[in-house]
Amino acid sequence: MWGWTLRELFDTIEWLARAFKSQSHCCGPGVTCRPDQVSLALKEGRISPTELCQRCLSLIRNTTFLNAYITVPEELAMKQARAAEKRLQRGKSLGPFDGVPIAVKDNFSTAGIKTTCASNMLKGYVPPFNATVVQRLLDQGAVLMGKTNLDEFAMGSGSIDGIFGPVRNPWGYSEQHREQLGHDHKMEDSDWVIAGGSSGGSAVAVASLTCFASLGSDTGGSTRNPAAHCGIVGFKSSYGLLSRYGLIPLVNSMDVPGIMTRCVDDVCTVLGALAGHDPKDSTTIQDPFEPFELPDEIDVRNLCVGIPKEYHAPGLSTEVLKSWTEAADLFENAGARVVEVSLPHTQYSIVCYHVLCTTEVASNMARFDGLEYGHRSEIESSTETLYAATRHEGFNDVVRGRILAGNYFLLKQNYDHYFVKAQKVRRLITNDFLKAFESGIDVLLTPTTLSDASTYLEFIKEDNRTRSAQEDIFTQSVNLAGLPAVTVPAALSRRGLPLSIQFIGQAFCDKQLLTVAKWFEQQMNFPHINLQGLLNNCSEIRKSHNSI
Repeated sequence: MWGWTLRELFDTIEWLARAFKSQSHCCGPGVTCRPDQVSLALKEGRISPTELCQRCLSLIRNTTFLNAYITVPEELAMKQARAAEKRLQRGKSLGPFDGVPIAVKDNFSTAGIKTTCASNMLKGYVPPFNATVVQRLLDQGAVLMGKTNLDEFAMGSGSIDGIFGPVRNPWGYSEQHREQLGHDHKMEDSDWVIAGGSSGGSAVAVASLTCFASLGSDTGGSTRNPAAHCGIVGFKSSYGLLSRYGLIPLVNSMDVPGIMTRCVDDVCTVLGALAGHDPKDSTTIQDPFEPFELPDEIDVRNLCVGIPKEYHAPGLSTEVLKSWTEAADLFENAGARVVEVSLPHTQYSIVCYHVLCTTEVASNMARFDGLEYGHRSEIESSTETLYAATRHEGFNDVVRGRILAGNYFLLKQNYDHYFVKAQKVRRLITNDFLKAFESGIDVLLTPTTLSDASTYLEFIKEDNRTRSAQEDIFTQSVNLAGLPAVTVPAALSRRGLPLSIQFIGQAFCDKQLLTVAKWFEQQMNFPHINLQGLLNNCSEIRKSHNSI
């Protein structure tokens, strides 16, 4: 549309990615990088918001086979970019995000822009308001590149179950992965690598350089899982720090807006714009939130790092175990105290999560009845028939299955045996974390996923529920306890795909958690994604995927 080659597009975005500290993974200890360099580059006129927006849009167009985006409001994005440019020219910047491209998962309400949850039930639904976290970014001048793909109603761990098709991991097209496969390897139609889920589209949007930050949602690991598979930073804040208003609910007591960026400092910048009390969400903190920056020189010698022994789970790959062990050694060699801790009720977290998740899903999904908004069936022989037909046509098998399970657990004869018991187990899981932190532990160090990202064919060998239980084993209990957690890329696997480490902090000690995560990030020599092969063969890849 604007006449640039893919190489030119990539060079510009990659340069700005480095400028925005996205290459901090490659920075060695002691290297000072500023977290707001894109904002600075825009203010200094090294690139204009409209040019940056145009190039991001072009890159989105040329990587459509990744299927990261559901809706791309090009005209609105350009309008926002032009407005940012005028403000910057007058020296009236709204904040660090003025003119900076962002993306938002398609389960956050956006005024005048379709919000579908990747479901037939909300296909074409246009909200009249913005979610609070979206509005706060827009209030700082952020440019919304689009709404990103996900599992239907955020129920899944692969981003393959939405009505708009699966999301593909850009690392599956990277030079690092191609080198391990062999450059003469011919990728089959279904040989691509999954992005993780359910916020796979948001993770891919950041990893493929089409935006500089994105919002996901995290109910049991839905931000951290895809961030780990896509080699970026994924952050789940303490429950109550970020407003859930306008986030279409899955599990109210566990849902948290998630932040995805290419470095830890950028997480802090986004968090500073979003966190704080919201009168529209009674679960948000009442005290004012003070934005913070992380120091560049970090001393971990007074730190106590806990290693949960229960996280040596069945199915943990040797590569992830090695990365986890090396991370622990890294802290110990730097003078931190590393101790083994026990979280004895971890083994019950999957079952506990399944019961509580499905019961809240059953309650939340009851609003979709075909009467007020969303899909409405044409079968209207009776009210009951209309309800049943609407929900059968609007929801996929995964959503219907969770609704059925949740209603079963909530039956009068089952309520005490399942729901009440699960709430008691949830308290035990929370107490395990409290005891660990009260013993002097500052942060917990764990894997994020069992292995690197699998291929699509391998992933679909198991059903959605089984896969979700496997993929979220290290992440679910954090949501049950309402704690903050962040995943940071650590290394590449033998297949040339990202492996990540998770840090878990004490409730509302998000700054301490992110400080530790930044120190770890500084020690890593994690490579930025090399998409040269993708750029060289973009048209062929598009043809291949369009033929599926």
